[in-house]
Amino acid sequence: MIEIKTLSTGSKGNCYHISDGSTQLLLECGISFKDIQKGLDFETSKLAGVLVTHEHKDHCKGLDSVLKRGLNVYMSRGTKETLGAEHHRIKSVESKKQFKIGTWTILPFDVQHDVSEPLGFLIQNSSGEKLLFATDTYYIKYKFTGLTHLMIECNYDQQTLDDNVLNGYVHPAMRKRVMRSHFGLENLLEFFKANDLSRVQEIWLLHLSDGNSNEERIRTAVARATGKMIYIP
Repeated sequence: MIEIKTLSTGSKGNCYHISDGSTQLLLECGISFKDIQKGLDFETSKLAGVLVTHEHKDHCKGLDSVLKRGLNVYMSRGTKETLGAEHHRIKSVESKKQFKIGTWTILPFDVQHDVSEPLGFLIQNSSGEKLLFATDTYYIKYKFTGLTHLMIECNYDQQTLDDNVLNGYVHPAMRKRVMRSHFGLENLLEFFKANDLSRVQEIWLLHLSDGNSNEERIRTAVARATGKMIYIP
């Protein structure tokens, strides 16, 4: 059984904890290890590794602190080179080349963001449960089968973003940047249509913008489209 805990989400820092009862992983390290310890009630001895999607600070700000604690960190070569990070515990991984951490089998895949070689991760445990983790991407070109858990970005909804531009809260250039680098509600609904969600147990909607998203509108639309249990941390 996959258990998910959000330690932090959004522009201030992203970090999530997953466990299948045997192996514990962190997804992103956008907060310090001290904050990770607090979020996990100081039970961090069983952490087996950290997956990092890309180099933006809200996803890897705590990199040095997790490395100092002896955790292996997995990221693309492009992310590693952009960060200028050299450490024996940083492991470079490639899109569509799977690897294992404990009882998890992990398949990285390329996503669409304004950084160097960003990744999403398809994470499967030995029981056959499949978790899809995708954030900071405006589009996912792949289709997935057998998904049981979704942790996926829904950064904005078009109506709220357009209203903010109209009212002068968001510059038109920023609107374009948001739409070309983050998953919005409308694209997310299209992703749901394109994929088999029949086995999905729960959907976690991540990285909602403080200003460009309407949580109630997003929750209602996703619930109507999927009929699944929805969490918005």
